[in-house]
Amino acid sequence: MRPQTIYILITMIIYASCKIGEANLWFLSKLLIVDPNRICSKVNRLRTKQNNICKYEPSIIAQIINGSVDSVHECRHQFSDRKWNCPSKNKRSMRKLLSRDTRETGFVHSMTSAAIVHKIAAGCAQGTIMDCHCDVKLKRFKSFKPNLLFAENYCNNYINFAYKKSKEFLDENLRKKRNDFKNQILLHNYEAGRLAVKNYLENKCKCHGMSGSCTTKTCWRQLPSLRSVSNRLKSKFDRAIQVIADNTGKRFMPEDTGSRVPEMEDIVYSEGSPNFCNANRQTGSLGTRGRECTNTTGTGGCNMLCCGRGFRTEETIENCRCTFNWCCNVRCDKCRRKVFKCL
Repeated sequence: MRPQTIYILITMIIYASCKIGEANLWFLSKLLIVDPNRICSKVNRLRTKQNNICKYEPSIIAQIINGSVDSVHECRHQFSDRKWNCPSKNKRSMRKLLSRDTRETGFVHSMTSAAIVHKIAAGCAQGTIMDCHCDVKLKRFKSFKPNLLFAENYCNNYINFAYKKSKEFLDENLRKKRNDFKNQILLHNYEAGRLAVKNYLENKCKCHGMSGSCTTKTCWRQLPSLRSVSNRLKSKFDRAIQVIADNTGKRFMPEDTGSRVPEMEDIVYSEGSPNFCNANRQTGSLGTRGRECTNTTGTGGCNMLCCGRGFRTEETIENCRCTFNWCCNVRCDKCRRKVFKCL
């Protein structure tokens, strides 16, 4: 099995979530970074650039771990109503899944790569990473808008730095075997994740002038929200392209001759997804028994999520209509709620 740097990062998070609870995942990332060698020692066959980041750039490793944590949360959000719901707390299940090249694996890889870029760039902007810098130069556009100033380099330096560091850390082990078909898919999906951040910086503007007259407008580019990035990658997941190796073995091509050729921002995969309806230790599927569903049709509905097995109805009592009374009590009513769970 090929070494996967990203797998080590994810499984460390999975292990921690099982041991200390999801609420303390952020604490884990801060704990690990006290000694970056604790991370580096977990990753086999590190190459020169990876070793250098591990040993000499602890602030980068901190953001790599934080980005991996963020990617888990985004994965859970995007797939909360699907048969496969990113069950990242189960280490065995995730290991089985990541050993295959399914579209779900493609999303995990691209989302983690994107979150790492996002976190490093944000760290640069917030000043927590000292190795990156940004030369802000205001440029007055000679156009129909002479009052427009644009901070032309703002964030571009940050995103380029983050892109470079993500590529060095994630891709280094794979470049020597670039002709390996599975490595090609992995490298492609890593890049798709990075581009989902880099290619979608947002323009923001602020007006200056008396009484909000906007005599001068200053604009800059900033990172998109990670949620908008994960939404974009989820859309790519839904339109992921299945590929096969071409005759040379150096490139891949669509398995379906009627499919379009994958672009750099597309998610690709080579294997069909397992049946996520039933638990299967061989494929890593946990099944959908016991999953909460909605008594509706479509995605997340009991008919689809329960795979035709039916569902049971439970009634729970929950706090609702909570109000805060100064100082310092919270009062809630008790409400009954019907819960539907797959058989």
